[in-house]
Amino acid sequence: MVVYHSTPFIKVTKPYTHVILVELQRKPVNAFNEALWTELGQTFDLISKDDDVRAAVLASGLPKFFSAGIDLNDTGIAECESSDPARTAFVLREQILKFQGAISAMERCRHPVIFAAHGIVYGLGVDIACACDARYVASDAMFSIKEVDIALAADIGTLARISKITGNASIVSELALTARPFNAKEARAFGFVSRVVSGSRTEVVQAALETAQLISQKSPIAITGTKHLLMHARDHSVAENLAYTALWNAAAVQTEVSKRCNFFIAFFTRLEQLSQDIKNAIAAFQSKKPAKFRNLPKL
Repeated sequence: MVVYHSTPFIKVTKPYTHVILVELQRKPVNAFNEALWTELGQTFDLISKDDDVRAAVLASGLPKFFSAGIDLNDTGIAECESSDPARTAFVLREQILKFQGAISAMERCRHPVIFAAHGIVYGLGVDIACACDARYVASDAMFSIKEVDIALAADIGTLARISKITGNASIVSELALTARPFNAKEARAFGFVSRVVSGSRTEVVQAALETAQLISQKSPIAITGTKHLLMHARDHSVAENLAYTALWNAAAVQTEVSKRCNFFIAFFTRLEQLSQDIKNAIAAFQSKKPAKFRNLPKL
């Protein structure tokens, strides 16, 4: 089991078995400096290796803000001393890739990550939301893809992910090109968030934790595999993903059992082996009792 140490900017707790809560707490508005975005990436890379975690929630510990975006006084993107534009570009590219890598930590985490936001979610806050697996927001949430207002194209993940999340290129273009704020209701209407929770911080965090609890009761093999295959499907054709899924599940279902289970797995009747998690899930279904699953192996 991984031991977590909260920092001045990030608080990590385990409110429920197999569920972890990560809260941003850089006052006054969770503006991201280099220390905060670096710690965020390191935290989720650590969570990914924790065999006792099955789902995570990312929220803000501040009462009125998820995040106001980047701290313009400390972006972590340093000026290059070279007078050669090519060498300057080389250095800046490496810095931007490092920044992108930190914010992509939620996406590459093997456990599902639920985004739970309230209040202001501007700029980098939207990048972070896009890197999570599901997005819950309080009814008081307000978003903006803010980068064009500081003369930049958003470069940390929003433009790469949001059209694939929403399937609505028109509204995405409008919001990215104008930096117009949009509220929780509009975000739900065009598919950016899956749930709007009445209230503010307390209510949305609790709703996200309840969903994380539900996920944590499932087989971690199934949950980890589902997240991985969804990511693969997003970036590949249907045919490629079907072929990859067949290979993935051909490995995932294998563990020797003494006999086949009955009607519920008729589609598996040609297999001589089933995974222990499948066996447990079917036995739980038949006995109408909650299933219990072993943790994933330590990494």
